[in-house]
This record gives sequence, structure tokens and C-alpha cells, in this order.
Amino acid sequence: MKIGTIDIGTNSMRLLIGEYKNGKIENRKKFINTTRIGQGVDKEGYISNEAINRNIDALKEFAKLCNDEKCEYIYGMGTSALRDSKNGDDFVQLAKRETGITIDIISGEEESNLGFKGVLEGLEGNNDILVIDIGGGSTEFIIGDREGIKFAKSENVGALRMTEKFLKIDPIDDLEFNDMYMFIEHEIDKTLEYIKEKGIKNLVGIGGTITSLSAMNQELTIYSMEKIHNSKVCKKEIEKILQNLKKMTLSDKKTLKGLQPKRADIITAGVAILNIIMEKLELDEIIVSEYDNLEGLMCQKSKKMS
Repeated sequence: MKIGTIDIGTNSMRLLIGEYKNGKIENRKKFINTTRIGQGVDKEGYISNEAINRNIDALKEFAKLCNDEKCEYIYGMGTSALRDSKNGDDFVQLAKRETGITIDIISGEEESNLGFKGVLEGLEGNNDILVIDIGGGSTEFIIGDREGIKFAKSENVGALRMTEKFLKIDPIDDLEFNDMYMFIEHEIDKTLEYIKEKGIKNLVGIGGTITSLSAMNQELTIYSMEKIHNSKVCKKEIEKILQNLKKMTLSDKKTLKGLQPKRADIITAGVAILNIIMEKLELDEIIVSEYDNLEGLMCQKSKKMS
């Protein structure tokens, strides 16, 4: 059975096409389009008309891809920006009218559950893990094992949201960066305190910030799911990349190996969030997973049908 799952995130829209066979996802193909539905949502409270049009166009392209690949089912979900905007439902109705695809706006908790489900699909081992998903609008923290989730929390710090709120000058101004850093630390402090007490040693990261970080660390000219999945990035490498990003102009960042040019403006904030998390939890490395909430959604829907 061929299925398409779509995630409309704050920064990008992503599509996974795969076949669900014998409890496993096979022939995975992923597509991404930086559509920025969350642009200005934090400040204005609404998705702009421009962002709506951009996202409907991208959704039409994804619908066509699904049809070309002969997907029997297409499922869509919307996360942080659609949750937070006052006109998220209007977008959902328009999307249904224009493409026939139903988009479910999911809660932070559901997003965490699906991300965790997806990670388990691509991981081996049975120990407790902490999964973090640094998105455009929010960061998800999930603790659990194969038995299920023990703790999940969504915090409103994301790479696009923090960039819009703090980083106005190019190259990045030290004062603005420090203000952002302190704000993030303060926002997620209680969650990190709680997690630290659990003493978890295995940290797994999903989402565009973290996969981009691994691609930059490996200096990949062409993105490869195989090279990213289960790769490791250590704290020293993250600090080094962060220091470099702080000094670079936006146009220089756009030429970095492993970084999509459209993500260049928000990558520094994303890496800063990760750096804070690892610093506070005193963890030295992160495992990068290419399996995330898209795989989670595919598994969830397939299991319900079987």
C-alpha cells in the first residue's frame, strides 16, 4: 500500500512517500519545500495571504507528486504555526477545496507522539531515549522507550520564531544574539531541569535544524538520507559551527556545504537552541534521525487500517 504523508511546519512543508509492508516503511522518498507558513505569525497572530498562497501552491505540487507515484492515501498535518495562528482553520478549509487533502492541525503533544513513533521506526535498541525536534516555531522534548512515551513537552522556541524575534542585523549582532540566548535558556529551563534529573544518556534529534547541522558537519554537497540517518554530532562540533555561523554574513551562509540556502537565515537560532539543550543536559553527542513525524504519521495511519 503506497501512502503519502505531509507535514506543514512553520518553516517548511515536507512530504514522505512510502510503502507500508509487514510493519515497516519501504521505498521511502522525501521532498521538502521551504514555504514559511509561520512568517510573522508570532508578531501578527495571522498567516499572511502571501504565505497562504505559497503554501497552497506547494501543497498542489505535493498532491501531484502523490498522484504520479500512485499513492492510495494522502494524510496531512499542520504544526506550530497553524496551531498558533487565528486563521489556521481558514487555511485548512482552503487546502481541502484546492487540493482535496485534509490537513489535521495537531497539538504539541500529538506532534511529539508522532515524532517519537517515527524515531523508533528507524532506531535499534530498547533503552530510554530523549528525542528533541527543533522546528521553526517550537521545540518538542520527548522521553520514552519501546513501551511508550513517559514525558512530552512542547516549548514555543523555534528557529524561525527566535530569528524573527531577536536577530535583525546581518552579520549577527552579539547583543541581539545574547538576548536571544538568554531568552531561550529562560524559556526551556524548567523542562531541562526536569529532563536532567532523569539522567538519560541517549539523545536523538529530528527536524530540519538537526539534519542540516549533520549535513554541514559532514560538508555534504548533495543531501543524502543514508549519510544523515544515525550520524552523530558532538558538542565540540556544534560549538564550532555555531561560532562560525555567528560571524558569517547571510550571503556567506547560503554557500555553506550541507545547508539549504533557504534555511540560512534561521540556522543560527536553531543551532543555538540545540547548543543550550546539550549544555544544560551535559550531553556530549546527539544521534541524528532521518525518521521523524512523517514516518510516525504513516505508521499510525497504516496500523489503524490493518
